Amino acid sequence: MSAAISNVRPPPDPLLIEIADYALNYTTPSAEALDTARWCLLDTLACGIMALKFPACTRLLGPVVPGTSIVRGARVPGTSYELDPVQAAFNIGTMVRWLDFNDTWLAAEWGHPSDNLGAILAVADWLGRNSSAVLQPAPGWTERGLKPRATPLTMRDVLLAMIKAHEIQGILALENSFNRVGLDHVLLVRVASTAVATALLGGTRDQIVAALSHAWLDGSALRTYRHAPNTGSRKSWAAGDATSRAVRLALIALTGEMGCPSVLTAKTWGFQDVSFRGKPVTLARPPGSYVMENILFKISFPAEFHAQTAVECAIQLHPLVKNKIDAIARIELTTHESAIRIIDKAGPLHNFADRDHCLQYMTAIGLLHGALTAGHYEDATAADPRIDALRAKMTVIEDQQYSRDYLDPDQRSIANAVQVFFTDGSRTDRIEVHFPLGHRRRRSAGIPILEQKARKALDAHYGGPRTSECMSLIADLAKLETTPVHEFTAMLVDR
Repeated sequence: MSAAISNVRPPPDPLLIEIADYALNYTTPSAEALDTARWCLLDTLACGIMALKFPACTRLLGPVVPGTSIVRGARVPGTSYELDPVQAAFNIGTMVRWLDFNDTWLAAEWGHPSDNLGAILAVADWLGRNSSAVLQPAPGWTERGLKPRATPLTMRDVLLAMIKAHEIQGILALENSFNRVGLDHVLLVRVASTAVATALLGGTRDQIVAALSHAWLDGSALRTYRHAPNTGSRKSWAAGDATSRAVRLALIALTGEMGCPSVLTAKTWGFQDVSFRGKPVTLARPPGSYVMENILFKISFPAEFHAQTAVECAIQLHPLVKNKIDAIARIELTTHESAIRIIDKAGPLHNFADRDHCLQYMTAIGLLHGALTAGHYEDATAADPRIDALRAKMTVIEDQQYSRDYLDPDQRSIANAVQVFFTDGSRTDRIEVHFPLGHRRRRSAGIPILEQKARKALDAHYGGPRTSECMSLIADLAKLETTPVHEFTAMLVDR
């Protein structure tokens, strides 16, 4: 006769406790992290505003059921929508990620930590608009475990929540490679957003632990939609889905709903055994503000980050090849292992999402046009036969030193090199770039370009006066930190 299974309820997994304690109690980020966070906020909002030009994005926005609204809901920047915070998180997260132009974190698992702004901004605006200092919250808050705030959250709360979400997602990614077992990195967006959203909503330590357990219980989306031959636009709304689910789980936990304390480590049925081949999920370092300090901005190009330096190389070569395209015999792309695994792609490219995840396509655009914008992924540009002709002449080679430097925490390089060979036997110089413009090592040169990127995006949508108002506020960190969130978001809605 087999022994009965023990039904003694274990204490929560240590990882859940460590993340919950950090989300609840961390209040001392470095000055560099706070400074970087305000530029991350500006860049992330600009990426979302740029996405509003694309109908494929905007048709997914708004309430779940068209025509419905909510009293004093969370606002969606660049629109007139007022939504419940769950759907607002989906809207904001989808906008931010749509063009693949927001920040990036590259490690054993990669991702885009500013995706978490969908949950953070939606929750903070909703709370602020319903604080007792502004208006009494709608009926039912207390019954659902919500504690109306006496004062609205400020933008310092948002910046601190961004630092925390970046850190949770980023340090989980340092040594845990979920993509290697076929799981999508938006799992970590859901986990990070769940922790910070529950804390923003006033959750206790136990409630944050319970919410986090549900985030892991959800498992993960498959990476199928990111890879040939199934690459598609779901990769552009997957983060919005993750942030909205995080807010939903936070709200569920606040009702007192129980969690599953050994969700990660339970034998047979836990996440590690079911989804991670029995490997432990670990934090590579104690959480602080490391990830925000080292975040990678996509300043120059809306392109998958492993290709950023390749496009820089191609644009440098553009003046030398633009009048000799037909005379090109071959092109050598030297890169690192992760780029080969993720964006080295042959054959037909079927859509926008296919093209912005193809190393050869992005490099060809840089060579042909001396630039790369979101418009270059549209069908009209892709119809140019010269693009596929150049792709067919490209050879992708791994440089093992590039691959080692990519994984080195002291380097964190994303190196690529491009060289063009002509039919007459001549060749260009081999152009090599190790660190893209958005890298921490190029931060002083990158921030002015980031500001230009944001100003152009905001000005195209709002016009000069409101753009100047927003840019001036974000440039003044002390003033930004004390601004109530609901006043900040009011500046960004369509009027």
